[in-house]
Amino acid sequence: MGAGFSGLIEESIEGPTLLKPGLGDVPENCVALVLTHLDPPEICKFAELNRVFRQASLADCVWESKLPENYPSLAHKLFDEGPQRLAKKDIYARLCHHNGFDGGTKKVWMEKRNGGICVQISWKGMKITGIDDRRYWSHIPSDESRFQKIAYLQQIWWLEVDGNLEFEFPRGTYSLYFRLQLGKTTKKLGRRVCNLDQVHGWGIKPVRFQFSTSNGQKAMSQCYLKEAGKWLHHHVGDFAVENPTEPTKIKFSMTQIDCTHTKGGLCLDSVLILPK
Repeated sequence: MGAGFSGLIEESIEGPTLLKPGLGDVPENCVALVLTHLDPPEICKFAELNRVFRQASLADCVWESKLPENYPSLAHKLFDEGPQRLAKKDIYARLCHHNGFDGGTKKVWMEKRNGGICVQISWKGMKITGIDDRRYWSHIPSDESRFQKIAYLQQIWWLEVDGNLEFEFPRGTYSLYFRLQLGKTTKKLGRRVCNLDQVHGWGIKPVRFQFSTSNGQKAMSQCYLKEAGKWLHHHVGDFAVENPTEPTKIKFSMTQIDCTHTKGGLCLDSVLILPK
């Protein structure tokens, strides 16, 4: 816990003299208390100062203050080991990774600076009109997706995308987005190129996005899909979580069911739920 007062005295020819205290003489528990008030990147920087700061930076009390309030249930859901067998710093580090669950169709991670929990649901975990019919959809490998594959819509008359999630979110407000792109991305000579040849039908009628939660919260938005060639997050709405120990059930959808025209050239990656 740091050097004692006797460590500050040095013998000399003229007798004992008082040495000037340094950072290495600050008690370890005092350093740990200070570190709880810093952001994780700052904690890691201070850990490089000396042995006392390094040891203090490993204390459970430091990292528990950076974890979401329901971290035990998140650890049970995402890790093979129970939280009681892991140091709090290890739990923090693991939560910051993109952890897959539900057969790899969903990922969850924690934002490093503020401890917010983010969830992403792949198109593979959704019910989509004609998704297994190659006349309508292609499943394309992509390094632009955390799930390594995207769903590309070539052409269809009736589009419905439905999904659901049951998850224990920490207390707070969250925003739900659909991650979409008009156009199919390829690479030529190492450069990103977006083919827009099959993009059509999205400016005639708007696409409807909506969701509802198990505690009665709802949101709906509509928009024409216009911007092509880049990934966009289409905001559906926000919902609040007040009880972090109770799973929040969410149903979400994206529809364009006007059968007077076809639409195509759309990449569907995922749904994102991010802390607001």
